[in-house]
Amino acid sequence: MDPLRHTPVPTPTAGTGDRVTTITRTAEHQWHALEDGREIGRSDVSVRPDGRLFLSVDAWHADAFDRLAAAMVADLPVPLHAVVDEEDLDSIAGWQRAGFTIGRREREYLVPTDPARTGLDGAPTPAGVRIVPVGDAERDPLCAVDRAIRDEVEATVGWRRMPAEVIPLPAGITVVDPAAYAVAARGDHYVGMVRLGPLPRQPRIGLIAVRADEHRRGIARALLASVLGGLHRSGVATARAEVDESNTAATALFEGIGARTAGRTVEWVRS
Repeated sequence: MDPLRHTPVPTPTAGTGDRVTTITRTAEHQWHALEDGREIGRSDVSVRPDGRLFLSVDAWHADAFDRLAAAMVADLPVPLHAVVDEEDLDSIAGWQRAGFTIGRREREYLVPTDPARTGLDGAPTPAGVRIVPVGDAERDPLCAVDRAIRDEVEATVGWRRMPAEVIPLPAGITVVDPAAYAVAARGDHYVGMVRLGPLPRQPRIGLIAVRADEHRRGIARALLASVLGGLHRSGVATARAEVDESNTAATALFEGIGARTAGRTVEWVRS
């Protein structure tokens, strides 16, 4: 059942001093705040591939933020999520007033691609493993390793702890474009993967993951060596990556190749 397809609650209206603020749901995913007929804020909700609802509010002042957030909370099923830059203190305060608490912290990295800076020049490929570069992965074994890794993560920390792009996908589909992946193969099976988002000028490493029984063998480093080396040869100086701060192995991997922190975000949750 689509969590957004249900009868909306009545539109709330309130006064603040001499002003009258009206919250209107203008579309299935959008709300507007009007003050005496003038727009003073808007909000929307997006649905991640795993079904999580992520809220966003852009308001002129705290009262409008609070009324938009309250309307969304009243009209949507929990849990609800919001992602905010850790330096956006106004938004953080707004979500706290709306009853949200911290769910996870994520660090954004700028990752150099030059092997002379990363130290990945000539990084050894583990015995019995071959690296399939970006663009050459086959769909069926890629989908198989993607599902296996997701099941492993879900059985431990939970896939919701992983960074996730906001992309509308059909139910059950997690791999859209095999050409965006580099993979590590052992025999006929893939055991690790990197997803590369082809953003203009600065590609994004959207995911790097290795099967649990292949950890600590240097596969992640070999994958990064292939992906970053290819970007360097194409003239790209840096890529971006996001990592959950609780994932000490991933933060150590990126910081060990010279990645520097470009920002931090906090995911807020209301259950």
